Amino acid sequence: MGDDLYLYMIIALAILAISDLVVGVSNDAVNFLNSALGSKAISFRTIMIVASIGIAFGAMSSSGMMEVARKGIFVPGEFMFSEIMIIFMAVMITDVLLLDFFNTLGMPTSTTVSIVFELLGAAVITSLIKMSAADESFLNLGNYINNDKAIEIILGIVLSVLIAFTIGALIQFLSRLFLTFEFQKKATWKASVFGGLAIAGIVYFILIKGLSSTNLFNGLVIDFVEQNTLLFLVGNAIVWSLVCGLLQSLAKLNIYQIIIVFGTFALAMAFAGNDLVNFIGVPIAAYQSFLDWSASGVGADNYAMDGLAAAVQTPTLLLLLSGVVMILTLWFSTKALFVTETEINLAREGEGEERFRPNYLSRQIVRLTVAAVETISSLPPEKVQAAISRRFERAPSYTSRVQAKEKPAFDMVRASVNLMVASVLISIATSMKLPLSTTYVTFMVAMGTSLADRAWGSESAVYRVAGVLNVIGGWFLTAITAFTGAGIVAYLIYLGGAWAIGLLFVLALVILIRNYLNHKKRSRELKEEYVLRRTESSTISEVIEDSADNVAVAIKRVNKIYTSSMEGLVKHDLNSLKKSTKHIRKLDTEVENLRESIFYFIKNLDEGSVKASNLYLQILRYLQDMTQSLEHISKSSYKHVNNNHKKLRFQQLRDLKETDSFVSGFFKEVQEIFSEGNFEELTQTLIRQEELLQRVDAKIRKQIERTRGDESSPKNTALYFNLLQETRDLLEATFKLMEIYDVNINKIELEL
Repeated sequence: MGDDLYLYMIIALAILAISDLVVGVSNDAVNFLNSALGSKAISFRTIMIVASIGIAFGAMSSSGMMEVARKGIFVPGEFMFSEIMIIFMAVMITDVLLLDFFNTLGMPTSTTVSIVFELLGAAVITSLIKMSAADESFLNLGNYINNDKAIEIILGIVLSVLIAFTIGALIQFLSRLFLTFEFQKKATWKASVFGGLAIAGIVYFILIKGLSSTNLFNGLVIDFVEQNTLLFLVGNAIVWSLVCGLLQSLAKLNIYQIIIVFGTFALAMAFAGNDLVNFIGVPIAAYQSFLDWSASGVGADNYAMDGLAAAVQTPTLLLLLSGVVMILTLWFSTKALFVTETEINLAREGEGEERFRPNYLSRQIVRLTVAAVETISSLPPEKVQAAISRRFERAPSYTSRVQAKEKPAFDMVRASVNLMVASVLISIATSMKLPLSTTYVTFMVAMGTSLADRAWGSESAVYRVAGVLNVIGGWFLTAITAFTGAGIVAYLIYLGGAWAIGLLFVLALVILIRNYLNHKKRSRELKEEYVLRRTESSTISEVIEDSADNVAVAIKRVNKIYTSSMEGLVKHDLNSLKKSTKHIRKLDTEVENLRESIFYFIKNLDEGSVKASNLYLQILRYLQDMTQSLEHISKSSYKHVNNNHKKLRFQQLRDLKETDSFVSGFFKEVQEIFSEGNFEELTQTLIRQEELLQRVDAKIRKQIERTRGDESSPKNTALYFNLLQETRDLLEATFKLMEIYDVNINKIELEL
């Protein structure tokens, strides 16, 4: 590689560093925002300001952590400058794409694990290439790689998942026994003691995890805390308990809000201070390597990188600029909030939209857990069981789906425990020099506390467990993908040199931009609410008015799917039919969700509004009939083309086009009626019912005649009859839907 290329690589790494900061913050914001966002203890603006201040402090204190990227995974003296640059370039390209992929899915993952395994993968491949060229035995790989670090990280993943979940559940159980769900009405001293313990743990976390690598505190202070941990925690707990008591008595402050503010600041500061290396550590190490090599006058292939083993202070300006990028990302990244929604959704109280589908493993875990809990619960005396149950009782209440969106996902006690336990666990692991991912700890603590709080009821447990399994599976996938991806990219760079670097860099930017635009498009579509929505109607008039919007949306989508299925079949276009099948599956899921929410609809009705219930049930019934007919049309068409059966004959294709034309026109007419509320036109449209059905019947009769005559394909005949019969059923279901609207509207007008 030419010497000028390395300068371009440094520029490319700088651009990738900015991109990595953006995608990294979008992923890791879940660690310090979720407790505050989920509890809604303080305003969104206050949460963001507190987190931003924490990030600023943390970014300025992160210099000492940059050593991980320089010498934590591989032995730098064994590599030449040209080889090191290949490793660093491969790591950054892979890291940006990997984190952006998880952000797009809305799944929190570990930036620490991703960067470690990317460094490991790229270094292993580069070492193997180097050893192969020198005819060196592959058994000497340990001379180049720090194997112990990789093993520690893997053990850290498993241990952090188990320990965080267990401790989180235990502390939440004890906290709820102590405070109950009526914590706001309890004696002041209880809140003071709880606040003292929580803040003492968070302060310990700030000192050990957040500020241990800075000059803000004298080394003697940190040493004292580490050597006298129990004394420090007990003393702090007593002092903060007294402070909390005074704040409640004199200033009338809410202690739980103070804990959440304190904890959010602490976790944000620790994130920036310790995880900043994950985003800019590699580019900074590459820049410092470039400066050393440039000053040496030695060729890139002959300059050994022993200098990376030395301690080098990171320029303060770079840390400051990185902090600014992180803060701006926190405020403006929609993906950051999208990732936080995953954890909040899995930890929330009560029922609602379930993002994850249950699977075999989640069902078995729930069954075994229920059996275990029943066995353990039966061990204490009945009086003890009754006393514990009373501590977990909630005041009965009903909240409509519209109001539920504004309610906190969980209360301030659980949010405080999340922050306190995560802080203490991360602090202990840091003081013991154990590798631990803040993402893994904060997520699993949140899951443990939600389980202990009985937030996972029988109605939702199987979905929540499936979600947790999906996230945990993603964590292990991160390690495998990071190692493999970085290794492949490093090998491509070795083979292709400057051309490979340029193409991979451009490809990474194109993918990032495309994902950003796609995410923006999906966000815009969600804002437009082009999906079926649950109604909060309480009378029959409101049901008619509110559900008309759902019917209009459903008819529009049915029309689009029907037409695309017919066109895909006519053109023998498998991709088009695949999309149609996907769209009808989505519509069917939305209709099914409406049916599953009938409990909430009936709860919201006025007394005696039985007619409204019947009307709503009929509407859902006919919508489901429509989606089922459409699903049969889409699936049978896809199956026919996918199996490479003969195309339909010319006469059949012509008849299908004619059928699609008049059916599509009918659906457009019905959609306009419901979207504009012109229900007086329903009667006139219903008059055409027999005409449209007879047109379909005529097509069926023509096919019967063809079959008795010159038709020679059983598959084509079966498909054609199936399409026409399902089209007839689709029209009949639509007419029945229109009829119940027409009948009920006429009844309302007569009553008036």
